[in-house]
Amino acid sequence: MSKQSCNWLFILIVQSLLIFQACKNKSKKPAVIIAKTPQELEQQSTDVIHSLIEYASANNGKIEDSIILTQPGNVQMIYEKKEFKPLWSKEEKWNSLADSLFTFINDAKLYGLFPEDYHQDQITGIRTKFFIDSNTNGDRKNVTLWSQAELMLTDALIQIIKDVKLGRLSRDSITLRKDSVLKDEYYLQQFNILAQSGSLDLLIRSLEPKHRGYHLLKAGIKKFLDSADYRVYSFVPAPAVNADTFKRALQKRLFEEGFITSDSIQSDSVRLSKAIKRFQQKKGITADGKAGEATVRMLNTSDRERFIRIAITMDRYKMLPEKMPEKYIWVNLPGFYLQLWDVDTMKIFSKIVCGKPYTRSPVLTSAISEMITYPQWTMPNSIIVKEILPAVKKNPGYLIRKGFSLIDAKGDEVDPYFVDWAKYKKGIPYKVVQGSGDDNALGVMKFNFNNKYSVYLHDTNQRYLFGKDSRALSHGCVRVQEWEKMAYYILRNDSAVAGKGSFPMIDSMNTWLKRKEKHSIIVHNMSPLFIRYFTCDGKNDGIVFYDDIYEEDKKLREKFFTGK
Repeated sequence: MSKQSCNWLFILIVQSLLIFQACKNKSKKPAVIIAKTPQELEQQSTDVIHSLIEYASANNGKIEDSIILTQPGNVQMIYEKKEFKPLWSKEEKWNSLADSLFTFINDAKLYGLFPEDYHQDQITGIRTKFFIDSNTNGDRKNVTLWSQAELMLTDALIQIIKDVKLGRLSRDSITLRKDSVLKDEYYLQQFNILAQSGSLDLLIRSLEPKHRGYHLLKAGIKKFLDSADYRVYSFVPAPAVNADTFKRALQKRLFEEGFITSDSIQSDSVRLSKAIKRFQQKKGITADGKAGEATVRMLNTSDRERFIRIAITMDRYKMLPEKMPEKYIWVNLPGFYLQLWDVDTMKIFSKIVCGKPYTRSPVLTSAISEMITYPQWTMPNSIIVKEILPAVKKNPGYLIRKGFSLIDAKGDEVDPYFVDWAKYKKGIPYKVVQGSGDDNALGVMKFNFNNKYSVYLHDTNQRYLFGKDSRALSHGCVRVQEWEKMAYYILRNDSAVAGKGSFPMIDSMNTWLKRKEKHSIIVHNMSPLFIRYFTCDGKNDGIVFYDDIYEEDKKLREKFFTGK
């Protein structure tokens, strides 16, 4: 063998030994160390904490088979700044902040959080060994256990800071928070604030959203948890799958919660309807004795899932700006309501009708910039394809009967009987317009705001729909019952006339409405508008739940809260 070959062989052997040693060091856990005295435990903790952090860094946060740090990088940063000294204990005793943090973790659900996300079981197990079983097994002198508890408490607090401040949901196109990521310095700052104040409660309160709705929801959690039923009930399939299967599953589900006396003997329609009505009355929904889509969704929603919806809603508040505008309009789609807020006072409350599940109203942030009296409705292409084309192919007179006009690119009206409808499938080269009038789908008032979805707020010619409990019934725009109150309020607060004692634009609007004339009113002081999707609200120290009409919470539950 040549000298050069020997050199290469030597290099390969050395590299192999180094790789082997690195792997060995990576897989080697720090040894268990037992101190003789509390003072010795205190002295040795620094070295063990350092070793555990190095081990976790090399093993993707893992410090024990059942212990994985979720924030290993930030844990390392905190302890490096603190010279790896214990933060939560001293000479075989947890300090008051450790006790406060342990209590917070156990009560995390009161904040819409999950105790298991913060090492609850592992910390509880070590705490039990320290303060309950220590007389028999000597674990209280185990430096490694104390150090593991140290790292888990620190890791838990870092994760809590993030979850309370920003939540667990992904940032999206409508998120208005600017601090979507917290820097390392932020976590260190919070640890320093905690050390100076000595109050975990003060720290948590400084991190929480200031929104009134968040705190109303939070105030109702204890009452919800005290009465929550965590039993697992049978799933009820959609009625369209199989009628007999659906009926058997429905009866079994109603029997499980005590609304019917038997699940083995098939009940007749009258008895089943009465049981459905009792369930609907208990849940606060329309008690018609019919198992429609909304009732079936309610039957398949457990208190465990409702708590996840609380958690999701609280996180949605964390995605709003830290401070809302002084005056703004708030639309909650699942709640079917609109609110107009002035400082901390709700000036207007209105029922709304929003989009159907397959023509849903979008979630967005904008500002009302224009109002139109007696508007015309230009039908969007989606409705033309789904509804108009099939109808006119059967009978071109459909447009005339419904009061629609067919307008070509030049602005001229076209006779629908002279159009070859058979050749159109995905759209038509015409506009379908419904003229102004009391029968117009937009009613007598339209509120425009900038958005990419071509939706708006408006009155309706189907005002009877506001009497329904479930109002996901439109093609995507939001119909407002109290449109008149909202129009008056917007004009009274418009910058062009506010504070002058007279409101000429209101007088003009009233005249145009009386004459049934179409006019555009520019809103100079644009009213901020938030259209959101919150499936629960805090009310009267309790929580009101709304139907997950677009199954948005279901998607988030499956993505972020699997296994909860």
